[in-house]
Amino acid sequence: MSAPAIAIMRLPGGAGLDLPRRASAGAAGFDLCAAVADDIVIAPGARALVPTGFAIALPEGHEAQVRPRSGLALRHGVTVLNSPGTIDPDYRGEIGVILVNHGTVPFRVARGDRIAQMVIARFATPELEEVSALPDTARGAGGFGSTGGVKS
Repeated sequence: MSAPAIAIMRLPGGAGLDLPRRASAGAAGFDLCAAVADDIVIAPGARALVPTGFAIALPEGHEAQVRPRSGLALRHGVTVLNSPGTIDPDYRGEIGVILVNHGTVPFRVARGDRIAQMVIARFATPELEEVSALPDTARGAGGFGSTGGVKS
């Protein structure tokens, strides 16, 4: 099944920047660049909304998920705060990325820096049906660590 084409519009703040693109043929995500006019410095523990300079029109039944870049997380402790951030198919405004600095030193974001990635995904919108009881399973209501994945 082929992926649908997605309309993308460069906004004035994105002039001269690359539009989102995949870094390799096998990449699932499109790199997002910072469309800041002046550098932003994010102090340790602080967060900032970073513009990307573009807007998209997603087809119905698709979302764009804004995810962290692993290199920024590993080297600087910088990640996407609401990861993954969801862009709904009816949103037409500029895509923004909420970055948070979990590192120990200030982090500088410059124009054109790759700050996050965007993955396009299909989603379902089922109807929710209220019931008085749920069907039983072997796990039941066992929560965190109940399947042996968390050790104390």
